[in-house]
Amino acid sequence: MASDQERAEPRKQFESQLGAEAFHEGWASLLSVDPRFFSASLSLASVPRRKSHLSRKNQELISLAVDSAATHLYAPGIRAHVSAARREGASVDEILEVIELSSTLGIHACNIGVPLLVEVLKEEGKFQKEITRPFDENQERLKKDFTEKRGYWHAFWEDFLRLDPEFFEAYLDFSSVPWTKHLDGSGSEGRGALEPKMKELVYCAFDAASTHLYVPGLKLHMRNALGYGATPGEILEVLELATLLSLHTPHVAAPIIEELTSTA
Repeated sequence: MASDQERAEPRKQFESQLGAEAFHEGWASLLSVDPRFFSASLSLASVPRRKSHLSRKNQELISLAVDSAATHLYAPGIRAHVSAARREGASVDEILEVIELSSTLGIHACNIGVPLLVEVLKEEGKFQKEITRPFDENQERLKKDFTEKRGYWHAFWEDFLRLDPEFFEAYLDFSSVPWTKHLDGSGSEGRGALEPKMKELVYCAFDAASTHLYVPGLKLHMRNALGYGATPGEILEVLELATLLSLHTPHVAAPIIEELTSTA
């Protein structure tokens, strides 16, 4: 275990690079049990903070998307990034919108599964009528509604809409909330709390995270983000922030190691 003297300088470096508020139990235990890896982890985490292609507020919101995704649900990180985002000026509506956007991750079961189902049906020569019939009037309406509310259309929605328009419509309503809600309470159609570019970067964050790695969605949302004015530096910074999910391994493990190996 590192002595107090050995911990003093790395702790000072941490506070100067990430801020005293970011120092939590996981960092403290890591510094105690493995100062060298602490310093390497600090170096990794500080690069996005130093370059700041995204504002500090938006960096925290991107990190919140990674930690709150259904494939990760890292509660300490959610708490830390909500607190940090508030300190950087994020509104409650902006924070809630990140949660709403991140909650769409589950639809990837259909985005991956439905095309595979259609592929199998084609290979088996079964239910050909169901998987080839043209859209009816209601399905055309839903396609148009999705395109208007979400700002894009992609081929992977075609079979989903063809096979189950009811569930597609329910998902459209679910996923469109952050794109259409009005925040002044008037009840009229709005565009939510975050600008469209930032919404797309949130999608990129949880699609790129190592707990998900959903390539079709990541490519789509990168393209959409560029269309809304994102720079390569901003998108790269999202990927770097998503990479910091790796640090949750030592942040969870180090306190346990410290507890179980310390002498009385």
